[in-house]
Amino acid sequence: MSAQTDPADLPGVTKEQESAPAASRVPGPRGGQGGPGGTPSAGRSSEGKVLNVFSHGVLVIWGLLVTMPLLWAVVSSFKDDSEIFGSPWGLPSVLHFDNWSRAWDKANMGQYFLNSLIVVGGSLIGTMLLGAMAAYVLARFDFPGNRFLYFLFVGGMGFPVILALVPLFFVMKNMALLDTYHGLILVYIAYSLPFTVFFLSGFFKTLPTSVAEAALIDGASHTRTFFQVMLPMAKPGLISVGIFNFLGQWNQYLLPTVLNVGDPDKKMLTQGLVALAVSQGYKGDWSGLFAGLTIAMLPVLAAYIIFQRQVVAGLTAGALK
Repeated sequence: MSAQTDPADLPGVTKEQESAPAASRVPGPRGGQGGPGGTPSAGRSSEGKVLNVFSHGVLVIWGLLVTMPLLWAVVSSFKDDSEIFGSPWGLPSVLHFDNWSRAWDKANMGQYFLNSLIVVGGSLIGTMLLGAMAAYVLARFDFPGNRFLYFLFVGGMGFPVILALVPLFFVMKNMALLDTYHGLILVYIAYSLPFTVFFLSGFFKTLPTSVAEAALIDGASHTRTFFQVMLPMAKPGLISVGIFNFLGQWNQYLLPTVLNVGDPDKKMLTQGLVALAVSQGYKGDWSGLFAGLTIAMLPVLAAYIIFQRQVVAGLTAGALK
């Protein structure tokens, strides 16, 4: 039989507390902290609200700084030249769709758009295929020179392209690759591979090894395991790096300017925009220029709007795992 302790024998318990209900005898937090009306909790809540308002305000300002020039360019593409200079911030009185047709046909933007689509499409496929294969091998297999090859790719990200323009021009000239689609595709692939391998190697490391081991046990070869098992699992990362490569290659101006010097029909869209602005001289077909600029922006905006969830998922997948 255990002896019961009299509450009066407990230190610090008075007779008034002994007769009070049990709930009222439970000691509260020291110094009044943490209660419903505690001052520190209210202070932290107010600080969090202020920080939340400040961060949202910064994001709103940044969003306006990014979107306002784009919206202004799109609206200006439907104005005539007098409205662009007379009321630059106003809406067009009449939508001038002929600006788009003039930029597409007379300024040869249609041909430039097709050239960019061919080169960027081919280089994007080659970059993603070669980059994914190299990143998978570097991330999942241990062999002599693995780290050396990986850091060689990483070092390529810090090499300025402008330093390689002169030797690259003569190499392409000696190989008869100037003013050709396939020559520019090869250069774009080499330009984009370092970032692709760096991004995807970290992503492949986050994928479960047990799935690849199960496929190998079932008799699948390494090639089949890569293309049918691991590559579909890496879809978020592939879409993310694909979007970044598409943006960089579509907006590339320096490389095609150096490597496409002879045939005007092989110029890229960025070259066409510059040629349109320079050829105007003092005539100033600004409405056609804004229409051409909008035509160049549409594929980039469409790609990001369609795949924005996959881009976010690919960027946060490694952190979440």
